[in-house]
Amino acid sequence: MQEVSTLKMATTIVVRDPRYLEHDQGPGHPESPDRLRAIYERLDQEDVKGLFKTIVPRPARREELLWNHTGDYIDKIAGTAGRDFYRLDPDTATSASSWKAACLAVGGVFAAMDVIAGPDVQNGFALVRPPGHHAEKDRAMGFCIFNNVALGAHYAKQVLDCERVLIVDWDLHHGNGTQHSFYNDSSVLYLSTHQYPYYPGSGGVDQIGKDDGKGFTVNVPLSPGAGDEDFAAIFNRLLVPIGKSFSPDFIIVSAGFDIYLDDPLGGMKVTANGFAYMARVLLDLAESCCKGRILFCLEGGYNHTGLKDGVLAVLKECKAMSVLGSDAVSRLDNSGPGPQVLEHVMDIQKDYWPLT
Repeated sequence: MQEVSTLKMATTIVVRDPRYLEHDQGPGHPESPDRLRAIYERLDQEDVKGLFKTIVPRPARREELLWNHTGDYIDKIAGTAGRDFYRLDPDTATSASSWKAACLAVGGVFAAMDVIAGPDVQNGFALVRPPGHHAEKDRAMGFCIFNNVALGAHYAKQVLDCERVLIVDWDLHHGNGTQHSFYNDSSVLYLSTHQYPYYPGSGGVDQIGKDDGKGFTVNVPLSPGAGDEDFAAIFNRLLVPIGKSFSPDFIIVSAGFDIYLDDPLGGMKVTANGFAYMARVLLDLAESCCKGRILFCLEGGYNHTGLKDGVLAVLKECKAMSVLGSDAVSRLDNSGPGPQVLEHVMDIQKDYWPLT
């Protein structure tokens, strides 16, 4: 594991905008504006204020949304603009400003990627909503409207001339929409850790891609109770060797904080140290493969303490200001074999990747 002191003190960007708070799915909905409000307020406190450069998003254009979504579906979402409430699925609804917020969520990812692809910035965090990884090409699902991260991967290929994009998804829930976007595509590698069986029901170990994309989907379905050491083992034993072999030109992370130990929707046991460590592994991988180019993108997370502490832990890692002490690093570097399912996943994936 690379020592944090050797990481470059590059500028770290955050995408934030008050218009993301205008997407409101109604009283009591877990994916509320208060999620982002809590994060933004933490980043405005004196101890961290000014550490991260703010990037203002632009709205994604219709022709860009068409990279991953059907025209009819885009038009359906556009038609909700100005309407106080419209239900898209049992879990997902829009308000008058949701169309605007959803376009800005995608465009925020694009704006961040433009800056990271330039000479002065290596990494950043798109603190956007609505989240995206459940969104399918033609329908909303699981609080998600447009698939921000999948569209980011398309942007990397279409605009930034990237040949290979790695998407890592550590959200509690499997990113069905992201998986389906690239299931037969060898230019995008999708690796997901998720609670299983659980919503949305996809993400079994046998879902590995098809045709040209066979082996480019890697699912690690976990039982409730997995914590920092389990995720450390998965990242070190599976993600790192696969990532180095794939050698991406850009890394995008679906960063869900619902694996936090006190999240009301989940059963995982990850702490702020765990989020920092996963970020460190990914930052090291980006440094070795793609000039440090990595964007974290907010997905789930419904405990406000977990959101604030987790996001800040990731951002501090990006700035080489780690919250991790040497004892924690040593423990996680030497976390052992990890959860039992990891052996099963590695046994399947060794046909496609150099795993020991």
